[in-house]
Amino acid sequence: MTSIAQGYYTIAVWITRFAYLNILWVAFTILGLGIFGLMPATVAMFAVVRKWNMGEQDITIFPLFWKTFRQEFVKSNGLGLLLVAIGYLLTIEFQILGTQTSLIYQMVQFSVVVILILYVMVVAFFFPIYVHFNLKSMDYIKWPFIIGIIHPILTVVLLVGIGLLLSITFYSLPALLFLFGGSVTAYILMWGVSKTFAKYEVQNK
Repeated sequence: MTSIAQGYYTIAVWITRFAYLNILWVAFTILGLGIFGLMPATVAMFAVVRKWNMGEQDITIFPLFWKTFRQEFVKSNGLGLLLVAIGYLLTIEFQILGTQTSLIYQMVQFSVVVILILYVMVVAFFFPIYVHFNLKSMDYIKWPFIIGIIHPILTVVLLVGIGLLLSITFYSLPALLFLFGGSVTAYILMWGVSKTFAKYEVQNK
């Protein structure tokens, strides 16, 4: 096989992998009735891309996905409900403050916007940390915040980059989001956040 043909083959394999993983993510989210399937399905997806990032690119995807989905179903849903509750309260507070015209309320609303940005950061970093470290439950909320704050450039590059990528795809070829939106986003996040793990792995042992 020539180098060009090998290159095309490698690209085709990775496209298939990402599409298959994304379909599994969507299917198992639906299987869990959405609200109960999203967290374990997302954790399972990150478990797969973690292996890819570690160089284990020839793993069999479905057994690892299914094993992680089952094992983390209860724990991930518990933490997921906490994250959803926090996000819901922040959103409601923002909407309430938005109806006020007083300057003091507008200043408080701005602070809520800052907290919402930090919340998005925590949610984005939550999954890479969840599948890589063995922590106490609340530490899975604390460490995404700490790592995101300590590495601001990485945080901005990842969140802005992914946001732009998803936005451009949505407005140009939205069908691609169904095939690759979740899996590619997970891979990029896992790749980026894992760059910080070396200094924290010693603390975790």
